[in-house]
Amino acid sequence: MFLLNNLNVSSCALLTDCAFIGEEETNSFYEDGDVVLGGVFPLHYTRVSSLPTYTSKPEPGSHKYFSARALRWMQTMTFAIREINQRRDLLPELRLGFHIRDSCNEVPVSLKASLLLVNGQPGPTAIRNGSLSVGELSGKGDLISLGSRSPVLGCADVTRSPSRVIIGDASSGVSMALLRSLGPFQIPLVSYFASCSCLSEQTEFPMFMRTMPSDAFQVRALARLVSHFGWTWVGVIGLESDYARFAIQLFLHESSLHGVCAAYVHLYPVVLSQQPLDELLDIIQGSSSKVIINFCSESEVQSIMRAIRQRNITGIQWIAGEAWATAKSLWEEFGDLLSGTLGFGIRRAEEIPGLKQHLSRLRPSNIQESAFLTELWEETLNCRLNGSVNTHSHMVNHLDRKPCTGMEDLNDVYSAFSDVSQLRVSYNVYKAVYLVAHALQRMSDCEAGQGPFVNGTCGKPQSLEPWQLFHYMKNTKFSILGEKVDFDRNGDPIASYDLMNWRREQDGSLRLLKVGFYDASLSPELSLVVNESAIQWPVGQQAVRSVCSESCPPGKRVARRKGKPVCCFDCVTCAEGEVSNNTDSLDCTRCPDVMWPNNMRKLCLPKYVEFLSYKEPMAFGISFALCISCLLAKTVVVLMAFRATLPGSGVMKWFGPNQQRASVLLCTVIQGLICLIWLLTYPPFTNSNTGYLRNTIIIECATGSEVGFWCVLGYIGLLACLCFFMAYLAHACRPLQVYAMYGFRF
Repeated sequence: MFLLNNLNVSSCALLTDCAFIGEEETNSFYEDGDVVLGGVFPLHYTRVSSLPTYTSKPEPGSHKYFSARALRWMQTMTFAIREINQRRDLLPELRLGFHIRDSCNEVPVSLKASLLLVNGQPGPTAIRNGSLSVGELSGKGDLISLGSRSPVLGCADVTRSPSRVIIGDASSGVSMALLRSLGPFQIPLVSYFASCSCLSEQTEFPMFMRTMPSDAFQVRALARLVSHFGWTWVGVIGLESDYARFAIQLFLHESSLHGVCAAYVHLYPVVLSQQPLDELLDIIQGSSSKVIINFCSESEVQSIMRAIRQRNITGIQWIAGEAWATAKSLWEEFGDLLSGTLGFGIRRAEEIPGLKQHLSRLRPSNIQESAFLTELWEETLNCRLNGSVNTHSHMVNHLDRKPCTGMEDLNDVYSAFSDVSQLRVSYNVYKAVYLVAHALQRMSDCEAGQGPFVNGTCGKPQSLEPWQLFHYMKNTKFSILGEKVDFDRNGDPIASYDLMNWRREQDGSLRLLKVGFYDASLSPELSLVVNESAIQWPVGQQAVRSVCSESCPPGKRVARRKGKPVCCFDCVTCAEGEVSNNTDSLDCTRCPDVMWPNNMRKLCLPKYVEFLSYKEPMAFGISFALCISCLLAKTVVVLMAFRATLPGSGVMKWFGPNQQRASVLLCTVIQGLICLIWLLTYPPFTNSNTGYLRNTIIIECATGSEVGFWCVLGYIGLLACLCFFMAYLAHACRPLQVYAMYGFRF
């Protein structure tokens, strides 16, 4: 790398010992300008593993896959810059340039590329008369071919302007590494696809912005989605990376708020050899979950799908993270396994005017100088161009391909490069370029003395300081293609996702159909909209069931299983007198005293009512007192008749009919007075007895005053005892002749 103390190219002249050490990767897109925007994109990915010998310098790494999709992102950046340069209403006095390199989706390669961008890369050299001289640029704004190269290049060889801002990278982990490395230089980084919520931490990454929503919004959308379909038992897997770790952590928290549990959580390594694949598939097959959320990129999906096909695992409802939710390149090989997949894709641009034409104008005659474009041509059409500058091989040795005839046309075959039907990440790249352009425009419009810096100074685009540019970027709002672009204080855009469904058409092709959306700017109850009728499911005509325990119907309650997630439970019938009228009730509710559960314990019904009506015989205290008083009067008369020794004795005159009636009336009046006092102080009342029978209410008479009640009964008992005593005395006398004398008959 260049050992520079200052990012300005002019400073190189001051350093006599400045040197570029090592072999420089010359493949890139470059076009000079007043301000050069750097870009890093994962054009190649999945490094071919090899064991180092440690006895010689390692050879440059090779990679399994070439991403035509990433090449479209690169070309979108060049298209946006050239479009801005042609406008008269945006940066009319400033020309933008670009310097775009391949990150290979790896930290070491990305670091090397980024340092080349911010330092100013050496231009190509040629040997003339045995000496080294600076090579010439092609002037076409594309890759410049490599001539002979000196093993050590000095500062005088720097011919490409340093980049004051970098657009990239796609990976969250790579972006974090770039930010930590470039942080001391205060180089702004604008990512178009890095979504890790950890990047929103401004204290750790103060020079970061992105046109890609944070995962904090994606996981909320995913949690709402699985809850919407009743999938409470889901598998969660992801690549061993910062992106997946933070996303899974957020998802587990957010999903728990919606009653969703993780059947398992598993992180697999970047290099998916057979052992970690077997471990992952054992977990999938050993679980009852039918829904799996996968946080990874499309390259990891390819490896997992191949292993799943070998094991013949079917019936899985895949939920895609936004990194592969619209990766159409997976369909050709794995369409049978991925049909019915759901995932949230970032917001799509219906069209970027002019981009399709920009991508479709490639011909063999105008791509020979670009190794990137040559590789696209040869990979897509499976032929080798004459004098090809492509040095990469993927699965097939590029030297073994048949020669191209010159009649081939990229428009005759499908390629992710020219597919503009799903402009999502490309749209993010487009917005990132315009973000920088609008920030530069604001800087250009700044009037001296009214600027945001010390003493009201303004930044100057011609002598741009990266940290000044970032200040304007943080406070920039603009509209593009009818969309208002705004950022929060963390540099994150407002999240909006399309819910995508992978549908198989009749001809077997893939159709990515929008079946809903999630808008974080709306209230929680309105943020998710799903058109269920438009969804094509992996199996059958309806969503799969993925629960640990089936729902408890009304009449039963949930009983948690000890040591298991809350989604795993048993259903217990409500106890007597209790009901539950909701599904998955945590507790049963006791019925009111006047009600009783039905047989299903779903609802409370009124109890039957039983009572004594006025038509039925009832006994009252005064009636008893009257009857016993009559008996007592007669018994006294009989007793006195036995006691009289002489016939015609005057004693009996006191026990005549009138006296008997008077004694009966007196005894009855006493009982009446007792009852009157009882009724005036605390009278009896009706009471509903709900405890005697379970489903019946017995309406009974409550005594009211216990004292009054016992006084009434006690008085009756007193009269009865007196009556019994008098009868006993009368029986002891037995003079039968007296009976006859007085006309008694027994």
